[in-house]
Amino acid sequence: MSSTRRIFLANTLGLCAALAFTRESHADPTHLSESDPAAQALGYRADATKVDKAKFAKYQPGETCSNCQFYHGKAGDAFGGCPMFGAKDVAASGWCNAYAKRA
Repeated sequence: MSSTRRIFLANTLGLCAALAFTRESHADPTHLSESDPAAQALGYRADATKVDKAKFAKYQPGETCSNCQFYHGKAGDAFGGCPMFGAKDVAASGWCNAYAKRA
């Protein structure tokens, strides 16, 4: 195989890998499911009104992800990022046991 062909193949493979990573990083984030292991560990509910108050006595009505200090969504967004759950978005109307009132 000639060196020109090797260089072409190496550049093509590098370009394909770069495009694959670029597409992955621009993909829409996924929404957190209540069945996700991390969500279950923190008692996440997509609808805060459905939190089991017997199991999570810390919960107070009116506490939602949208008014938590960890929530990274904008006002009015239905979903937003949360560092507790990595790259997955949480519902603005949701709640988890890591809730901390935004100052």
